[in-house]
Amino acid sequence: MAGLEGTEQPRGAGRATAARWSPAVEDERALKALELFGNPTEREIPLPSLPESAATARRLAQVVALRQWNLGPKATEETVLLVSELVGNAVRHTGARVFGLHMRRRPGWIRVEVRDPSRGLPCLMPVQETDISGRGLFLVDKLSDRWGVDLLPRGKTTWFEMRVLDR
Repeated sequence: MAGLEGTEQPRGAGRATAARWSPAVEDERALKALELFGNPTEREIPLPSLPESAATARRLAQVVALRQWNLGPKATEETVLLVSELVGNAVRHTGARVFGLHMRRRPGWIRVEVRDPSRGLPCLMPVQETDISGRGLFLVDKLSDRWGVDLLPRGKTTWFEMRVLDR
């Protein structure tokens, strides 16, 4: 740079830094998502079929799992991960403009449903250790106790269920 020869820049200057994850900030964002979009335990929440909706769905799942259902950290983490996988599939593979998220709880179980207007069925594919994509349904299959697809007159609902401890 002209006029700056021999001038040392402070370490890290000019570099973008990643925001650090903060439970308090995430909790605030999760509560804001609940306020903006509604409670997925009360009704199906429609979300736009955009990649950024995965973050919204994760936040909604997090606030429901932690605050409403009082799930432990492991069950909450797995619920949020699997919600992200189902939403990712709906966004990437259905061509829909909108998908729906609904979360239910009954004694000892949780159920999460993602509804979209496509009747194309998701396919569980073999996964290799080196694969960098295509692991969504593999994770759902491994971490949930049950999962499936219900065909509807106009679309489908892909769902998973997990056993949870009642507190």
